[in-house]
Amino acid sequence: MVAAEKALWYIESHFSEDPSLGEIASVAGVSPFHLARLFQSMTGWSVVRYMRARRLTEAARLLAAGAPDILDVALGTGYSSHEAFTRAFGEQFNLSPMELRERGTVTGLALVEPLRTVDGPLIALDEPRLMSDGTRFIAGLGCRYTTDTTQGIPAQWQRLWLNHAANLPTMRTAFGVFCNSDDEGSYEYIAGFDVPGFAGLDPALSTLRLPARDYVVATHHGHISAIRRTWQTFVGHWLPRSGLQVADAPDFEKYSPDFDNTTGIGDVEIWLPLNVK
Repeated sequence: MVAAEKALWYIESHFSEDPSLGEIASVAGVSPFHLARLFQSMTGWSVVRYMRARRLTEAARLLAAGAPDILDVALGTGYSSHEAFTRAFGEQFNLSPMELRERGTVTGLALVEPLRTVDGPLIALDEPRLMSDGTRFIAGLGCRYTTDTTQGIPAQWQRLWLNHAANLPTMRTAFGVFCNSDDEGSYEYIAGFDVPGFAGLDPALSTLRLPARDYVVATHHGHISAIRRTWQTFVGHWLPRSGLQVADAPDFEKYSPDFDNTTGIGDVEIWLPLNVK
């Protein structure tokens, strides 16, 4: 189970780099042969076929949104040439990239969304701690999710690095902020960084000001693919017994300086806002 979770995370956050089965297996901590059998049995997909389908799905969305350069889309989704991309795209969707761009919608296409493995057992949680934090300005890429679609978040971070990293200050702390929820159960997730302010930023970036307030903080250790288990243990089991009341305000994940985006390993803090007593 853990190996499959790690493989799914790595594929979602690195498919534009066209990683080999060996690279994915190395991150998952198993042999390529073991990963191939495990992934197929758990998802019904081969690793290579799933990764190709996910890359082409993301490319289809870009083209339907009017991406001006088909070669840029091809390169950004792991294809080395316009010809190779067009051939694979036609095999997947039965139309050419140019035809889809002219059509302007992905309606009716057999898109392949990110897979999710089933939830695992609760984890041993370090005792959460009370913290205060000052005002922060977050800038990055925002997307909407429900609790059933958060498997798309790693690909969102990948898009941020590929398309927007040059427009963000370097050496800043990474944040994943959950905000702007609605009555239907969806919310916005901003993958971004704390910045000194919003002046001069690319207007395509999502921005959010987090006011100074008190939080309760838990730490997720190990691989990022298992962070849902830390959330479940923290919010579903520890919090109801704590006597604390969470505020109706954004919560966030704060990535430690030692977090490695290549391996997915490193501490991530979960910050929940508290009501002022």
